[in-house]
This record gives sequence, structure tokens and C-alpha cells, in this order.
Amino acid sequence: MSATADHAESLAARLGFQSEQVVQEIGYDDDVDQEFRNAVEEHVNELVDEDYDDVADAVLLWFREDDGDLTDALVDATELVEDAALILLLTPKTGRDGYVEASDISEAAETAGLSQTRSVSVGKEWAATKLVTPKTAAKSKR
Repeated sequence: MSATADHAESLAARLGFQSEQVVQEIGYDDDVDQEFRNAVEEHVNELVDEDYDDVADAVLLWFREDDGDLTDALVDATELVEDAALILLLTPKTGRDGYVEASDISEAAETAGLSQTRSVSVGKEWAATKLVTPKTAAKSKR
């Protein structure tokens, strides 16, 4: 494994992905950062697509400005996971095609009931915003 791939896998771990998780990926297209995606896939138990019909442990959401309504996408993502789950929102960096304003991300996350914890670069073209679903008193079991 290259030093860059090692860095990507280490980043996946630092962002909160865990080895036993099932991660649902939404918005995959040929423009995604394959190195980061592969690192997440290698780090977790399973990376599943949009058609997965069970509850996932986390969501990897690739989103571009023209993908529709970000708030709706985040609300939909919260319905795919249990309470206190990680939703990693990946958007193109400033100046790239499909860039999403930071204020739009913040507003959409708040409206969707998500807590924004941090943003980091995950590659040359993509930035990640770490979002967490709220914890509730009565946590559901699978």
C-alpha cells in the first residue's frame, strides 16, 4: 500500500469509521475520490450501495450542487442509520464543478437535525464534512 493510500485509510479511521461497520454509500459516480473511497471500503466491514435495504452503521454521501436538495439528501441519510451514527458528507472543494457553499452545508445539516463536527480535505478534489445524527433516549435496536 502506498503512503497516500495509508494516509487515506488512516483518515477514514480518524473520521470515525470503524472496522465492523456497514457503510451505505450514496451519490457514487465516476468523479468521486477513488483512493479515499477504497480506503473506507478496506477499513470497514462492508461498503454497500444505495439499494441496501437494512439499517447501516454510517453513510458516505457524495453530493454535488446539482444533485438536488441537500437538506432532503441529509434527512434521507438519517433514515438509513441508527441514532448517533456518522454521516460523512463529501462535496467538491471550492472552485471545483459542483461546489457547495459551506453556509448551505451548515444550514442543511441544522435543518436535518445533524450536528456538524468538522470538515477536512479527503483528496485533491473533495472535502468531507463530518455530521452526526442526534442521540435519543430510546435508541432503537436492529
